[in-house]
Amino acid sequence: VQLQASGGGLVQAGGSLRLSCAASGHTFSGYAMGWFRQAPGKEREFVAVISGMGGSLNYADSVKGRFTISRDNAKNTVYLQMNSLKPEDTAIYYCAVARYGLGSRSWRDYDYWGQGTLVTVSS
Repeated sequence: VQLQASGGGLVQAGGSLRLSCAASGHTFSGYAMGWFRQAPGKEREFVAVISGMGGSLNYADSVKGRFTISRDNAKNTVYLQMNSLKPEDTAIYYCAVARYGLGSRSWRDYDYWGQGTLVTVSS
């Protein structure tokens, strides 16, 4: 089982990025998939999660209205569209899969993790 995150990079404040996370080795259509991030010197924090069939979405308050999570089960891929980026969004972004539940805000409930992709937002 592998999760490959991509799409990170350097962007100016107010800009946009789209992260992708492709899963391989298993079909994840029935599992919740989430995005977390970790800034230097800070703990990993929840960003967004989408349920297995995409009917339930949940966002951290800090990104609500700016970020959109979506998934394409045919491609075994989850996306995170990030708009109106702020310097405080700078972090390594990780995708993760939870085998149980509709989607949790706790990183402890996730079973598989990608390697992370770096997002840097300049002011």
